[in-house]
Amino acid sequence: MAEAQNGSAGPQAVPAASARPPATPEGIALAYGSLVLMALLPIFFGALRSVSCAKSKNSSEMPETITSRDAARFPIVASCTLLGLYLFFKIFSQEYINLLLSMYFFVLGILALSHTISPMMNRFFPANFPNKQYQLLFTQGSGESKEEIVNYEFDTKDLVCLALSSVVGVWYLLRKHWIANNLFGLAFSLNGVELLHLNNVSTGCILLGGLFIYDVFWVFGTNVMVTVAKSFEAPIKLVFPQDLLEKGLEADNFAMLGLGDIVIPGIFIALLLRFDISLKKNTHTYFYTSFVAYIFGLGLTIFIMHIFKHAQPALLYLVPACIGFPLLVALAKGEVTEMFSYESSAEILPHTPRLTHFPTVSGSPASLADSMQQNLSCPRRRRQQSPSAM
Repeated sequence: MAEAQNGSAGPQAVPAASARPPATPEGIALAYGSLVLMALLPIFFGALRSVSCAKSKNSSEMPETITSRDAARFPIVASCTLLGLYLFFKIFSQEYINLLLSMYFFVLGILALSHTISPMMNRFFPANFPNKQYQLLFTQGSGESKEEIVNYEFDTKDLVCLALSSVVGVWYLLRKHWIANNLFGLAFSLNGVELLHLNNVSTGCILLGGLFIYDVFWVFGTNVMVTVAKSFEAPIKLVFPQDLLEKGLEADNFAMLGLGDIVIPGIFIALLLRFDISLKKNTHTYFYTSFVAYIFGLGLTIFIMHIFKHAQPALLYLVPACIGFPLLVALAKGEVTEMFSYESSAEILPHTPRLTHFPTVSGSPASLADSMQQNLSCPRRRRQQSPSAM
């Protein structure tokens, strides 16, 4: 899952052009340090937001749960998608394909960024702000057979956030600037960690193990990912310039990290936070252990890549760290049985309809155990909607 500009790429430096001066040690350290920090933020806050009901009127919605069957077929679906993109880029013009992809991610990015900044922006609205309520409702059928397809509630504040996000979207569409790219990438990552829930630890091991093999095979076994990575233009990676100190905001010698290397381990780390809460010990040992393991794995990826001067599949190092460290802690504490018998969907997610809004949570990890009891009593409505494929 690693090569230049691939959505699942590991951290790497874009190969320098002949006229491009080599990056300075300070620039390299700044770039990789910034990538690590940007990767940690959506994992930490996405995990916190994954354990609570939303405080808005859309709090009835629930995250989408990944089952063991979904996890087992995900690497196959991802491989087919990657190979399909490879054939598309070989047959059709890259210009037109990337134009379609840009428009697609333009819309998704605006929505994701709007939902991400909405909790923060609410603090800046004055108390007398004229906040009106709206509802977007689509139904099919009539009479007793009438059923809801879309039932989304929002307010004026949400529209303001959408407008601000649209400015970033236009900026990205016109300039493809790396800051706009990162804003969208952070929003996608946070929402992915927040909204995609693994139902148990076994499912997480299946998913991470399958993508471990997928990442290693497509990076080291073929040139398919390399070709797609060099052709694909979309905000599905975090980038940071290694020549920022020399060129400022117009720098163009990037190191990058694919969103897949953030979201995939991130949803496993979020699962362990919910497991911590289920133990009702007012500690978050497994969450912090897996979080430190992620830092270790990502740091090791960067180190290996820097030593061998070759793009690395980050999941090659992240998966053993994120699974191995918490498992060792569970063995030491004698809680392996509790860990693998824990069912997130049974305790926190009694229903799993498709999510169409982004819940929020405030507070520190130490306060989550108490707030969890209140969240379990939140009323839940189930929306009738056809399930989506992974």
